[in-house]
Amino acid sequence: MIEVKKEVISKEAVDAWITVWEELRENIHAAHEARDGSAKPLMEKGIEQFVTFLLQASHTDIALQEHAIYELLPINGMERLSFIKMKPGQYACYRQLDELYKETKKRCARLRLKA
Repeated sequence: MIEVKKEVISKEAVDAWITVWEELRENIHAAHEARDGSAKPLMEKGIEQFVTFLLQASHTDIALQEHAIYELLPINGMERLSFIKMKPGQYACYRQLDELYKETKKRCARLRLKA
């Protein structure tokens, strides 16, 4: 298991990360409502932000490992992330990414409390 760096998942750092996602999420939602194909690049940006945070908050200095178990990821997180990366322009992937952000934020809080 790739353990989390507790100093990186401070409440302030996680709140800043989520704030950026919330702004991006609003734009992605609007793009899906417009049905003009503009959601995909926004989703790719959201995926990149998620992966960057995951790697920065984990004790690893290599790229994302598909078969690794990251302490920070929620249940089935890697499989869900792979699904999202396959078709980032789909609305279902947007919903799934939003859920990953929310669940990861909660997981950060639990890991901060963990002894």
